[in-house]
Parts: sequence; structure tokens; C-alpha cells
Amino acid sequence: MNTLIAFYQDIGPALSLLVVMTFLLAGTVKGVIGLGLPTIAMGLLGLAMTPAQAAALLIVPSTLTNLWQLGAGGHLLALLRRLGPLLLMIVVGTLLGSAWLGIDSGPWAVHALGAALLAYALYGLVGRGFQLTPAQERWLGPLCGLVTGVVTAATGVFVMPAVPFLQGLGLNRDEMIQALGLSFTVSTLALAIGLARQDALGGQGLGASLLMLAPALLGMLAGQWLRQRISAVGFKRCFFVGLAALGGHLLVNG
Repeated sequence: MNTLIAFYQDIGPALSLLVVMTFLLAGTVKGVIGLGLPTIAMGLLGLAMTPAQAAALLIVPSTLTNLWQLGAGGHLLALLRRLGPLLLMIVVGTLLGSAWLGIDSGPWAVHALGAALLAYALYGLVGRGFQLTPAQERWLGPLCGLVTGVVTAATGVFVMPAVPFLQGLGLNRDEMIQALGLSFTVSTLALAIGLARQDALGGQGLGASLLMLAPALLGMLAGQWLRQRISAVGFKRCFFVGLAALGGHLLVNG
């Protein structure tokens, strides 16, 4: 227990409160629209700590909430077969990117995080839907996986370009939710390996991340309750507008 709490004693009560509230909010967003936990966590925590510290904190909440999302739907084996090349190259890209770039404490990492958030937000706001042909899917899947892995290693954000690719596969709602959970789970585990290889994810980091599971799950439950009472489309638009502002701030100011 001392190891679990030591991290928060070191960063102080104000930053500890920011971390808890961030994961509560991120979990709520994920509960409403099915994604957003790592992007919200990395974006808000990136205002107050290095991307490496923020990425270490999201490992346990992101993994377990995505496994929860992955467990529903009944399409796991079919998705594993179809998305295998994408998932394999996400792992390869993340490990190569961790060895080549990594999430360090330099100012470029914060600017890169801002760029990734802004790109995802703009796609969510103005991106047009498209449908991939089987031939396009075969070569674009591994390429998107490789790029997603490198972006993950550099920023801790693993939505681009994996999410647009998945949206172009013509999956139904249940398949899409499960595919997102599968992609995000693989990305999170690959990121954890990359962070561990950089000595950025030790026992204290995992312990600090474990404590954030409770607010993330509480937020998810609140978000699922909220989803039945508000417009998910309107909420998602507000989410992307806020994410664009946050990404732009990090990109410009670092």
C-alpha cells in the first residue's frame, strides 16, 4: 500500500486531485460514447506532467476498461482473424517507436501529443465516412497499425489512424465497439511494454495507475447512465470541440 500511495504523496494533493478528476471525467466520456479515456487522460494530464508520467497512469484503467468493452458483443474470434494484421503491426510499431522515439520529458513530446489530439478531434468533427474495399483493407490495415503504433509510442494516444480505419470496415455497432476495445487493449499493452523498456513503468507507476481504476470505472458507470438521458451525437461533438481546443493549446504552448 505504501508503494501505491507514494506517487501521490510525491506530486502533492492538488495534482493528485487533478489526476482523480481527470480519470473520472475520462471514464464518463468513455461510458457515453465508447471511447475517449486515454485521449482525455493524456490531454488533461499533459497540462501538468510529462507524457511519460501520464501514459504510465493510464495503463491499468485503460487496459481493464477496454477489456470490459471487449468482452461484450460475441464477435471476438471473427474480429481477431480480420484485424490480425492491424493488431500485429500496432505492437511492432509501438515497440519500434519506443526504441526509436519514446515518450521522454522533452518539449517535443508535449507538442506531438497536442498534434495527435488535434488531428483526432478534427477528424471527429469534419471527417467524412468512407468504405474500404477488401483489397484496400488488406494493405491499409498493416500500414495503419504501424503508424498507430509509432504515434502511440511517441504520444501515448492510440486512436489515429486506427479509429478511421476501423470505421471504414462497415462494422455494425456491436462489432465496432468490440473492435475498438480490441485495438485499444492491444495498444495499451504494447505501450506498457514500451514504457517498461524505457524504465518509465515500475512498481510505483503501476501502483499509481491501479488507484485510478476506481474513478475510471465510476465514471464509466455514470457515463452509461448518462447515455440513456442525453444525445450521444451532441455529446460527442462537444467532446471533439473540447479535445481540439486542448490539443491546439498543447501543440502551440507545449
